[in-house]
Amino acid sequence: MAKGTHSLMSNAERFVQRPAPVGTGLGQQVVALFDRLATWNERRRQRRALEALPDHLLSDIGISRADADHEAEKPFWRG
Repeated sequence: MAKGTHSLMSNAERFVQRPAPVGTGLGQQVVALFDRLATWNERRRQRRALEALPDHLLSDIGISRADADHEAEKPFWRG
């Protein structure tokens, strides 16, 4: 194998094995913002869904009807 070819292959291998850069670039900040928004949206959906659960399922998870209604009515989750 020629010396130039070997050098080229090892550079290609190093490129493939290189881990993704860790930093605080604008793209990563936007991704983090959307992740937080998605997490909040899912929590909001879950809190508001408590109202629709029947009483026997609420008691299975240890929540009373009053607690479920109170949690779903919080202005934070009403958005």
